[in-house]
Amino acid sequence: MDDLDIVRRITALADEEHALEGSHAGEALSGEEVARMKAIEVALDQCWDLLRQRRARRNAGEDPDDATVRPERVVEGYQQ
Repeated sequence: MDDLDIVRRITALADEEHALEGSHAGEALSGEEVARMKAIEVALDQCWDLLRQRRARRNAGEDPDDATVRPERVVEGYQQ
């Protein structure tokens, strides 16, 4: 997966997140929808992390393709 593929994935996930939020204006999400929102948030964090890793590797003269998707427990543990 190259940078453009990652950006496209981020866009698709963000669009899905916004559609899900927008379809329930003023209403609570179902349990299944809440679970999907959490999965989208994790996937977005993983994509952004992967994109940052690739850019850092490229800037350091390393191969960006050596970057890997980090597990949920790692990306969700980052301090903002």
